[in-house]
Amino acid sequence: MTRTPEGQMFSDPGNDAAVMAAWERFLDGDGRPSDALRRLIDGSWQRCMQHNVDPDKRSAPPPVGEATLESLRHRHSELLEAGAPIMACARDFLAETGTVMALADTASTILTMEGDNPTLGSAESIHLLPGVAWSERVCGTNAIGTALAVGQPVQIHSAEHYCAGIKRWTCSATVIRHPQDGEILGVVDVSGLSESYSRQSLALVVTTASRIESRLAMREMERRYRLLEEALPRWSGSSDGVVLFDRRGYPIKANENAQAAIAAFGGELNLAAPRRIPALALEAGGQALPAWLRPEWLVAVTSRGERLGTLLIMPLPTLGRACAGPTERSLAAATVASTAAQASMPPGFVSIVTADAGLREAVRKADQLARSRVPVLLLGETGVGKEEFAQGIHQASPFRNGPYVALNCGGLSRELLASELFGYVDGAFTGARRGGLVGKIEAANGGTLFLDEIGEMPLDLQPHLLRVLEQGEIYRLGENVPRKVDFRLVAATHRDLRQEVADGRFRMDFYYRVAVTSIRIPALREREGDVRILAQYFLERFRKLHGLGPRRLDEALLAALEAYAWPGNVRELRNVIESMLLMSEDGAVLGAEALPPELVGVAGVPGEAPRPRAAVHSIAEGEAELIRRAITSTHGNLTRAARELDIAKSTLYQKVKQYGLERDISRVRGA
Repeated sequence: MTRTPEGQMFSDPGNDAAVMAAWERFLDGDGRPSDALRRLIDGSWQRCMQHNVDPDKRSAPPPVGEATLESLRHRHSELLEAGAPIMACARDFLAETGTVMALADTASTILTMEGDNPTLGSAESIHLLPGVAWSERVCGTNAIGTALAVGQPVQIHSAEHYCAGIKRWTCSATVIRHPQDGEILGVVDVSGLSESYSRQSLALVVTTASRIESRLAMREMERRYRLLEEALPRWSGSSDGVVLFDRRGYPIKANENAQAAIAAFGGELNLAAPRRIPALALEAGGQALPAWLRPEWLVAVTSRGERLGTLLIMPLPTLGRACAGPTERSLAAATVASTAAQASMPPGFVSIVTADAGLREAVRKADQLARSRVPVLLLGETGVGKEEFAQGIHQASPFRNGPYVALNCGGLSRELLASELFGYVDGAFTGARRGGLVGKIEAANGGTLFLDEIGEMPLDLQPHLLRVLEQGEIYRLGENVPRKVDFRLVAATHRDLRQEVADGRFRMDFYYRVAVTSIRIPALREREGDVRILAQYFLERFRKLHGLGPRRLDEALLAALEAYAWPGNVRELRNVIESMLLMSEDGAVLGAEALPPELVGVAGVPGEAPRPRAAVHSIAEGEAELIRRAITSTHGNLTRAARELDIAKSTLYQKVKQYGLERDISRVRGA
């Protein structure tokens, strides 16, 4: 890119008539350069001619629909957030100047506009509006499109525009670049009718772009610190090759084994001159990974629900590994992933194995809440791992040195549950144990009490436990003297307690006491990639527990396991793996035929006949059918369904509600 000399940078309003005459000669076929034209304008007109732009065009195309514009704004949210304070100021300092400021993306589409209200109204006549693409290929020479075409500040005045309908306007624009590598992220423009021309407009857009770039740099630095903070504990002492990539796909840190591991698989790493891997960028757009890099080696790094980057964990090949086939490498990578998933967990939660961003966020929240003393309510289906969360909260809490006591409130009679909770004194009732019994609440004094399935607790027992929580005192059954207790309550349920309160099956005051804070634990079917990682983890765990020889899970079996909805969640998967392992021989490769009989036919094993496609008679009907198929093929996993459909998850939720597909989700999840 060559810089425009200062004399060529600014428009000259006094030269307008000569520029208009040069334009007419240009359209008549006189291709000779005109002294009246700046080189910037001559080059732009030449490009417009090559693109067959209509010089008689009166305006830009109409704006895109509101939904499409919102999608664009979501895609460029970082740019919009960085520019928001500057654009907000534009409302005031451009008022009564006859000019407006626009922020556009790299496709020249205006994302937002602010400025002088009467000028905003005039701009509608030429479709200078949010949602309109002002590229040179469509609208001819104009500041937005031309700035993006040449990658530098431009000022276009009046007759210098290529299309006749835009020649009443004057505009200045420059590109906004990423502070890390100079990639163009968008463009800022100031436009007005011709009489509003000012050389200062160009200085204004250059200053504005610089301010936006500075804000982007600050956000990038903050995000990088958070990325390093989240990721560094994950490779401490690792014997594998570990590389940390930022959200744009650039490597920023590697351990001592990384270069050797990457080289062994045919890749290259040089942190002194880092090369971007576009497929690892958050906005990758479906780009393919390099041939040497396998997706199962990648672990998302998140913080507070935000994706910060990617961790690459590569096995350092030995001679045996280097000769292994694809399935062996896949399983080795799954083992690496499960090891990395555990190693990256907070100290109290190392028993939880996951690479899923949603579950990792739940763990992060649990670890944060553990440091307080307030009750925590764990929400999730049966078998998702609520007790592992409860134990993690205990280990990370101020009560970690005290006892951890668990009690399941389901399946016990009212009398038995009362005695288990509160204990009793000698002779409290017929059959009472001699010497009495210490209840679970008293046993948890100084530690943590975990009450699983608290939604099953009888209504008349709830006020007694509420009193314990409020006053820190307990009465054993048959006793009139209170005992002081101090413990942390963690409760869990698969029920919707708010609905239980509404239906009169759970006390409202008790609900608000036990649910001071709550954490939802996602079901296994919602956790991307975890079935494969957990299957390998349980295989190795139970193989060692039972003293068995090596076993392997083949790709067909893993695919079948991933296709199953797992209504019993992690507990069901654990039992299935242990059962298959115990029924196998040393050295066996477990395939789909090893599945228990109850899973055959519902776990997507090979040979399952595809459903015939339904005929559709409208676009909406076709869209609904397409979404229905995606829901079915992913067994109700909306994250995967959105990825298959190449739409945002929020959009998929809206479509599901719009077409009434909630029953389809419930059906396939319950299959």
